[in-house]
Amino acid sequence: MQIAKQSGILVENTLVPSQFLHRKVKIDFYLPRNVADASRMSLILINDGQILEELGLSNILEELYSEKTIESALCVGIHAGAERKIEYGIASQPDYKGRGAKAGSYTSFVLEELIPFIKDAYQVAAFREKAFAGFSLGGLSAMDIVWNHPDEFSKAGIFSGSFWWRSVNQAHKEYHDDKHRIMQQQVRNGLFKPGLKFFFQCGNMDETKDRNHNGVIDSIDDTLDLVKELVNKGYNSLKDIFYMETKDGRHDIATWKKAMPEFLNWSAGTPSEGWGKVNK
Repeated sequence: MQIAKQSGILVENTLVPSQFLHRKVKIDFYLPRNVADASRMSLILINDGQILEELGLSNILEELYSEKTIESALCVGIHAGAERKIEYGIASQPDYKGRGAKAGSYTSFVLEELIPFIKDAYQVAAFREKAFAGFSLGGLSAMDIVWNHPDEFSKAGIFSGSFWWRSVNQAHKEYHDDKHRIMQQQVRNGLFKPGLKFFFQCGNMDETKDRNHNGVIDSIDDTLDLVKELVNKGYNSLKDIFYMETKDGRHDIATWKKAMPEFLNWSAGTPSEGWGKVNK
């Protein structure tokens, strides 16, 4: 591995070869320099790792560690490849345009190649817990992987998630929100999986579209509808789900940067309870 920069956070990067994706995947590792007890360290995988330097993840982590609000965590930024819209998505079903067709291969890369590589490289037999986070389409991917692998992950962190992902073009007359949004259907038709927890962030200026003309933008509607499916499935809205609606938040790195400390405190520290709106 190569050290990318010097700071209170050790940042290393490397290329992990993948037989599933037929390419080398660039990975950035963010690790606190002084880990007192490796057995207490958690693992946080983050899709779209290529934006984490601009997002300022190192500085955010340094501040949280200095404030002692989070326990030690190895944050792993997974850089997206050229086929981002094909590798990210829902493994069981591409969308109506065929996007996400390689999401199953991406999932296999994470579970069968990346996690074993991390354990071997950092000599960690087991992590305290594992979380998976992502932005936009990367958030959809993280949610899909966590939902379908509760034996591997306990937490999902989604920033501006692409929960509009659908099996039928919404312009078609047969399209219906309750039938054709894939992630919502997957939760509705799936089983309750004890122990899972979910963090959702949306900006109230994430987009401008409002397909059902209810005065709420689609990204918030889609996310809250997924929250409802989780609650209907049996998840506790106060203990298992945290929903953060960012005032003046957009679909951009600047907004996600503001929300990242809240996610890290929730994931690696003492989580706030309740999915009621939190405006930041």
